[in-house]
Amino acid sequence: MLRYIGKRLLMMIPVLLGVIIIVFTIMYMTPGDPARMILGEGASASAVEELSETLGLNDSYFVQLLRYVKNLVFDFDLGNSYASKKPVIDEILERFPTTILLATLSVAISVIVGVSMGIISATKQYSIFDKIATSISLIGVSMPTFWAGLMAVIIFSVYLRWLPASGSYGWKYWILPSLTLGLSSSATIMRMTRSSMLEVIRQDYIRTARAKGQNERVVIIYHALKNAMIPVITVIGMRFGTLLGGSVLIESVFAISGLGKFIIDSINMRDNPVVQGGVLLLALSFSICNLLVDILYGFIDPRIKSQYKLSKKRGPKKNVEA
Repeated sequence: MLRYIGKRLLMMIPVLLGVIIIVFTIMYMTPGDPARMILGEGASASAVEELSETLGLNDSYFVQLLRYVKNLVFDFDLGNSYASKKPVIDEILERFPTTILLATLSVAISVIVGVSMGIISATKQYSIFDKIATSISLIGVSMPTFWAGLMAVIIFSVYLRWLPASGSYGWKYWILPSLTLGLSSSATIMRMTRSSMLEVIRQDYIRTARAKGQNERVVIIYHALKNAMIPVITVIGMRFGTLLGGSVLIESVFAISGLGKFIIDSINMRDNPVVQGGVLLLALSFSICNLLVDILYGFIDPRIKSQYKLSKKRGPKKNVEA
């Protein structure tokens, strides 16, 4: 297991390097002058040229890219924000916990709703509940999150006045954005849980457990669900990583001061160091989520854990034969 984790960590290096190059290239080729954006339209050409020289924007593409990678690898320096003049790492870490909280609340809602509805739909296949749940899940998958967020604001904030429309100043402010993201993700989890459960409950060991007189709830929860959770956990891990980056629109709709909204504002201001650092952190978080999901496989399914042990035992034998 430790060897596998080490290999996965090493595989993250080229992925993150590719993200750095792609994002840096896109921001470099994006029209607009960051120096002009910082100083404003009324600044003189000499002042803009002087600031560009100070920021190193007049250097060639490869010089800027190598300088950025060198500072990141050897000094862990993401640069300073063009707008606030503060270190990018401090600006990002100040807002990233807000994004993590929003993603965590959304995933918790999606898991509770999606897994529960998926289990009931699988055990009551072709029933009225199954048809209604499947229809709702299709609507949830097809509905854009930003549109759902706007509709939630209009209904629950403007007309009903039950919940606040924007901000993050208390627990009430988290209800609408969390439900908007969570219910959208629960549709995908529900469909995966249903299909996985339908495949498992038709297996021979499920029929054997029922034939031995096991309670139906015990059969579903302890026998069927545990073996059906592997693909579901994969979807949950992917959704959590996606929500870390996909909460950009929801943070903008509900005016939440998280990393996503910060990146959007930085794109509009051509604050390249913030955009590059924010996307890099999101890519790193997504890779870590995938790694944790793979590790969790071994604790849920003993067969996967035994494969790690078996490969470890076979290693020395190959060396001896060689």
